[in-house]
Amino acid sequence: MILLLSLTLASITLIAAQDEPPPEPPPDSGLDVVPEGTPLPLPTRMPRPASFVITENEQAQLIFFFEALPQGQTGLMRVVGNEIANVRALFLGDLIDFFPAEDDFYGLLSAGMEQITDRDTPLAVYITFTDGSRTTLETTVEIVLGNFIRQQVTVAPDKGYLLDIETERSELARLESIAGTVTLERLWDETGFQMPIFAALTSPFGAFRTFNGTLNTRHTGWDIRTTLGVPVMASAGGRVVFAGSLPIRGSYIVIDHGFGVFTGYAHLSTTHVTRGSEVAKGQVIGTTGDGGRTSGPHFHWELAINGDWVDSIQFLEMWMP
Repeated sequence: MILLLSLTLASITLIAAQDEPPPEPPPDSGLDVVPEGTPLPLPTRMPRPASFVITENEQAQLIFFFEALPQGQTGLMRVVGNEIANVRALFLGDLIDFFPAEDDFYGLLSAGMEQITDRDTPLAVYITFTDGSRTTLETTVEIVLGNFIRQQVTVAPDKGYLLDIETERSELARLESIAGTVTLERLWDETGFQMPIFAALTSPFGAFRTFNGTLNTRHTGWDIRTTLGVPVMASAGGRVVFAGSLPIRGSYIVIDHGFGVFTGYAHLSTTHVTRGSEVAKGQVIGTTGDGGRTSGPHFHWELAINGDWVDSIQFLEMWMP
């Protein structure tokens, strides 16, 4: 599935949310006011949830850790069986590779923020055993509406050229080519993922945005409140696959974490890594800035899984092995 325009994991460190809401940004800061209902700043990883045996045969079981998959979110599934060599799934036209953990195999399902809702979206899971034999488990996934807000955003006149729809399409196509590859190696370590800056969240993922009353688009990540020059950390271990400049995202870094998981870090003032760099969780990869489509200090953090922009905060909160 493509990156749409309207664009592990053992224990994540538990971080308590702030007691009081963050202060309002100063006028003309380029930051959005925290909308009513937006989750308070720092996410906490959920405990292991109930799981559901969805389908099985004599050789294997397919287990879900979710009941339905909202637009723009990620769901975890597990395959249990003896002598399994590898597992792949076919979902929404994409082949999804499962990663080994806890002596079983786990896979990540994703639904784009504009994915058509459907009670019966087909899922086929292909299991190969060490003796070369194979079996297939088939079921369906319910995709439901996501919960997205609407925003009016103003960009300074000197950056009006960044409101061109073709500029946006071109940038998203470039990112699609980057995040459309899959590294069959789990590059994150046993501590999982974290926020790149431990500060208040502002504009939420998936928001329907209108820029300067003319350009309608979608917010592909979360904004985190910041000032200039704040260190930005890698969310997890991985490999840098892009470190350069883009019109809308400004100075930008993409990290490949393996098995179709990518994080992006936008509007940087400095970058401390280059393409091909191996990074560890918490390593400083750059500092915040105000370049690209913003009118002040700004940090935008995004996550792509299986080629879909998905909610990075929901991903951090989701239990993972």
